[in-house]
Amino acid sequence: MTTLNALHWTELDSPLGRILLTADPTTGALTSLSVPGQKGGRTVQGGWRHDPALFRAAEEQLAAYFAGELKEFQLELRSEGSEFRERVWAALGTVPYGATTTYGEIAARIGASRAAVRAVGGAIGANPLLILRPCHRVIGADGALTGYAGGLDRKVRLLTLEGAIQGSA
Repeated sequence: MTTLNALHWTELDSPLGRILLTADPTTGALTSLSVPGQKGGRTVQGGWRHDPALFRAAEEQLAAYFAGELKEFQLELRSEGSEFRERVWAALGTVPYGATTTYGEIAARIGASRAAVRAVGGAIGANPLLILRPCHRVIGADGALTGYAGGLDRKVRLLTLEGAIQGSA
């Protein structure tokens, strides 16, 4: 990958730790949001271009979200996945702030069979745009707060921030 085509990146402080954002150098669309220790999260690679100015809108919107002042992001997102994953990720974007849904409900939204719930879970776990594409809003059918690539403690913090669950003392 040449420097001209390298991803652009920046890091931001957040209540969840230092967030790494990457963006497509041509369109400026966000391609990932990773948190420290995230399963499958990105780390800065050689040849990437540090470009904080490209991420000003994301920085402002994330700050407003964490302050409880923003409920819906207005950012261009771009990810690459199979057609199935893209359908699952698009369905995540329809789960409103402060609400939760289940893996089975996501499967139904995309027209997948009940047997596809495990594959839906895999696609959700591979979501490269944590927070922005709200996979933290997906819970188990029994209401359990199932896994989250960013860590279960962060899932609890996000759902508490959004008022979807009561924070623990």
